Amino acid sequence: MRGESGFSLIELLVVILIIGILAAIAIPSFLNQRSKGNDAEAKSAVVSAAKALEICSSENNGSYASCSKTALESIEPTLNNADTRLAVTSTAGSYRVIVTSSRDANAVLFTLSRSANGSTSRNCDTGSADKGGCSAQSGGTW
Repeated sequence: MRGESGFSLIELLVVILIIGILAAIAIPSFLNQRSKGNDAEAKSAVVSAAKALEICSSENNGSYASCSKTALESIEPTLNNADTRLAVTSTAGSYRVIVTSSRDANAVLFTLSRSANGSTSRNCDTGSADKGGCSAQSGGTW
């Protein structure tokens, strides 16, 4: 029996401890990346909705007034995935698209607005916390 060798209990405990420490470091990082992915998806939906609004307005002699959420979804089918997270308000010369990120309970709102004079703005709102896709350092823009 003395010829057989193996790991001692102490060696196994040290290895398990090291694996636990690595997991404690890696798991929060992975969860943060998932949240950033949700924010990127919301930004993409806002931009797709804005492009669909431009298409809709060109079909309606330059007016955004008849460009509703359902009209946009028929132009751009990928917006169906945004579902209840997408809100559109439009007038004859301007529009506002808001998409809520599905990151967590404290969602991030991404807004793309076009005024009647043609200028656009991109804003984001996280409430009070600094979130991945909407940094407080950027002043609430993206």
